[in-house]
Amino acid sequence: METNTPLSMVMEKRIRRTMEQLENNNMKAYYAATAEDAKELVKSLLPHGATVACGGSMTLEQAGIMELLRSGDYTFLDRQGLEGDAIGEVYRKAFFADFYLSSCNAVTEQGELYNVDGNANRVAALCFGPKTVICVVGYNKIVKNLEQAKARLESTAAPANTIRLQRKTPCAVTGQCENCHSPDRICCTTVIHQYQRIPNRIQVILVGEELGY
Repeated sequence: METNTPLSMVMEKRIRRTMEQLENNNMKAYYAATAEDAKELVKSLLPHGATVACGGSMTLEQAGIMELLRSGDYTFLDRQGLEGDAIGEVYRKAFFADFYLSSCNAVTEQGELYNVDGNANRVAALCFGPKTVICVVGYNKIVKNLEQAKARLESTAAPANTIRLQRKTPCAVTGQCENCHSPDRICCTTVIHQYQRIPNRIQVILVGEELGY
């Protein structure tokens, strides 16, 4: 987004307001103006050789963070190209990682993280296990409240991800949640982080660009 425009100024005020509430909820908050800045910030937060895992995320792909994790500088628990039991093993090993990276389906201006999963491996790791969780979130995912977070998931994130993952769900056809019982359903488990008991275990990088779904 072009800087110093009325729209960009409104966006930055919204981000700053959200950051304050994240801090109030015991979550460390950062601002990165661009996706490239977010990548460099993540790089500065990850010690060389750290064991790192991540959830599936278009945001991490678009920001070049997946490329960073595969650079060889880290012990990356990479599930790319794996199938069956091998993927499940990576899911379980992620609980012992030094760092876990993810995005969020939505972040509210009250500093709440809203996430919905199919297998629940991602939301489980956000809740417990990895020593530090880093969430990279484009400003397009900031919403007013939990009601808007749910609406965003149902109207945007879930349909887009089912299309990306080639799932056979009603929302992939209609473009909106149908509250289905499809075997391919990806919105099975919902987790809301309203407060982090361990100070700064969860760290959120809010990015001044649209990223992910």
